[in-house]
Amino acid sequence: MTTMYAALLRGINVGGRRKVPMADLRALLTSLGHDAVRTHLQSGQAVFASDHGDEDSLAAGLARAIEERFGFPVDVIVRDHAYLEAVVEACPFPAAELEARQLHVTYFSAPVTEERFAPVDRAAFLPEEFRLGDRALYLHAPDGLGRSKLAEALAKPRVNEGVVATTRNWNTVTKLVELTGP
Repeated sequence: MTTMYAALLRGINVGGRRKVPMADLRALLTSLGHDAVRTHLQSGQAVFASDHGDEDSLAAGLARAIEERFGFPVDVIVRDHAYLEAVVEACPFPAAELEARQLHVTYFSAPVTEERFAPVDRAAFLPEEFRLGDRALYLHAPDGLGRSKLAEALAKPRVNEGVVATTRNWNTVTKLVELTGP
């Protein structure tokens, strides 16, 4: 059975470094045997159809191919349409009432627990706040991600040790659901 997936690439095309042209990424995904390949923006989102069925091996295969083709490692998370849709449906914040720049989702390569975030003093960052979901963290940053002190605290290596984490704004989160949908 063919499933639609989104590939989330971490840290490419930022500040002129680690360039991965989207046309080259589409060609690479096609060469790996995937169908219906599309990219979204320049910041590392691609969607594709595959009958492979294993998100982790799809991510690992794409990461290997990117390193071989471009000469540098890139962390990749692959998620199917059903998961992406569930992330949107489970949002604990009033997404319809917020600007897209105020709401973000960090996708993790594996499940994370509250214990991982225990060192973060949530009260010190109010009105910014976060909640955990299924391999996801929802961040409400009223002044946007660029000014968020909470986002800085959540991005520290000790907090994310052992997992790949990549963040997308709410517009991108919902667009990926649309692009992977039936």
